[in-house]
Amino acid sequence: MAQPHRIVRLAKCIFALAVALFSTSAFAAKRPPNIILIFMDDQGYQDVGVFGSKTIKTPHLDRMAGEGMKFTDFYSLAAVCSPSRAGLMTGCYPPRVGITGVLFPRHTIGLNPEETTVAEILKTRGYATAAVGKWHIGHLPKFLPTNHGFDSYFGIPYSNDMDGVKGKDRNLDRAWVERDITPWNVPLLRDTKEIERPVNQNTLTTRYTQEAQKFIRTNKEKSFFLYMPHTMPHIPLFVSDKFYTKDPKQAYIRTIEELDDSIGQVLKTLKETGVDDNTLVVFTSDNGPWHLKLRHHGGSALPLRGAKFSTWEGGMRVPTIMRWPGKIPAGSVCSEVAAACDLLPTFAKLAKAELPKRKIDGKNIWRLMSGRVEAKSPHKAFYFYRGTGLRAVRSGEWKLHIGGGGRKQKQDDKKPPLSLYNLSKDIGETTDVAAENEKIVQRMYKRAQAFDKALKADARPPGEVKSSDEG
Repeated sequence: MAQPHRIVRLAKCIFALAVALFSTSAFAAKRPPNIILIFMDDQGYQDVGVFGSKTIKTPHLDRMAGEGMKFTDFYSLAAVCSPSRAGLMTGCYPPRVGITGVLFPRHTIGLNPEETTVAEILKTRGYATAAVGKWHIGHLPKFLPTNHGFDSYFGIPYSNDMDGVKGKDRNLDRAWVERDITPWNVPLLRDTKEIERPVNQNTLTTRYTQEAQKFIRTNKEKSFFLYMPHTMPHIPLFVSDKFYTKDPKQAYIRTIEELDDSIGQVLKTLKETGVDDNTLVVFTSDNGPWHLKLRHHGGSALPLRGAKFSTWEGGMRVPTIMRWPGKIPAGSVCSEVAAACDLLPTFAKLAKAELPKRKIDGKNIWRLMSGRVEAKSPHKAFYFYRGTGLRAVRSGEWKLHIGGGGRKQKQDDKKPPLSLYNLSKDIGETTDVAAENEKIVQRMYKRAQAFDKALKADARPPGEVKSSDEG
């Protein structure tokens, strides 16, 4: 009679285990979703297979698009690093939060601690939060991620070409071939402590990936937010031994391919830890690519016009993919206007968290992301800023440039030139149709002036550390 008893006990154990697994799964399903935000640095619109690249292999991003949604008309908040990141973190146009230009190590300003970041919003719902990568919205301790809602930080505080060493040759081809990091005296931080200087940039993407995987494994039992702003492909370009080739003409290609491999490893970790089905992953870039004059060290924004530093489409329309199994339709494409400022209110909605008390510019785009039939952009207009100056506005298919998409407008230019492009017919912004659409020009210009005036009346200052406060 002993054998039947053992069978009964075994059956009870199996039943108990099944109940426990079901309960765990049910509990996980009720948790707010995990969110991973992968933010590239200077990756061009075309520099992903599914966005048209014929030379760069991105199988993991391509599969991510096949399992999720590709956004064809998604915009960064600026054409350079710091303002773009400030807008991403706060859901605002950069002039609203006082970060309008690139921050250098000499600067004593940063994102104001009084601003509410997406990490701080998610922490109100019990999220574990981590930032892994390039921060670049204030390098002093007061402005670093751990003072903006992140439980931990691992990365470099500004661009990898800063803190140049006097007298050192910063030739990009030579640096790539010799794998020489010494012309750039860039620090690596853990939280607020410097742990390596100069950081070995050949190892950065690998170390970021490992740090991200560790965070996911550690927090698989709770909701988490992982912000992963990669250092690359900002110049100078570096890769690990696995992706290295002596040919500098392959530098950009190999750099993107290593980043794609990193994304693949992160996605694999989600599956291994059993949290894949409850994790939203967003891939996008901070702005367009370096100009092609950098030859093989710069990317491509084709078929768009322009690149980094400009408010042409190539400067601010960026490759974007979002994936959440069972929630975002697989293999779908969204051609509605959306922007990086929309991520904060959308994440807040998904986490059932309250929005910041201060005014923001982003809109909830979950209807677009979830593939709702006939869902439209929540933006009647999207505005393109260069520094503090409003340089363009898009409304539907129309884009009006105010003073041109490249160089800064002169201070005494009270009547800037206006040019109009129909993006549905002319994605490359090649033909100015302002003359035959004067009413549209005037309507859009009037709306742009009114918005700019209202924004600047409500603008808030950046945070600042005075010399006496630096300690």
